[in-house]
Amino acid sequence: MPFLIFSQIKTVAFPDLDSLQKENPKPVIIHLYTDWCSVCKIESFQLKKDKELVNMISEKFYFISFEAEKTKEKISFRGKVFNYLPNGTSGIHELALALSKNKDQPVYPLWIILDKDQNLIEYHEGLFKPEEMKKKLMTIVKL
Repeated sequence: MPFLIFSQIKTVAFPDLDSLQKENPKPVIIHLYTDWCSVCKIESFQLKKDKELVNMISEKFYFISFEAEKTKEKISFRGKVFNYLPNGTSGIHELALALSKNKDQPVYPLWIILDKDQNLIEYHEGLFKPEEMKKKLMTIVKL
């Protein structure tokens, strides 16, 4: 019976990004998701199955996995400080709103890809299939 080998993407945290970029500049992938997003779960499963893609992301990019509604700590990014905005029993992080083009309700999953100087290269709302992501990331790595 065949079994699946899931690969883990090496992740970094927002607070570590500045020092990592000074040490070894790389493009950044920010993956915004929520616990309740079924597409996010499917996407995560597909991504972890693609060992080649996981290795490419881990080696050539800094990967930040960002739970937009559960992350509560202050995050400093691009010289600004972002806070969690509680709303009754839930809430959303200001940074999720700042990164999203849809300011009222971000679309999940949301993929933001920045070059090593923090300039936006790719903005992708919804399912990002591993094959599409691989093609996009290969063009970025060759830039």
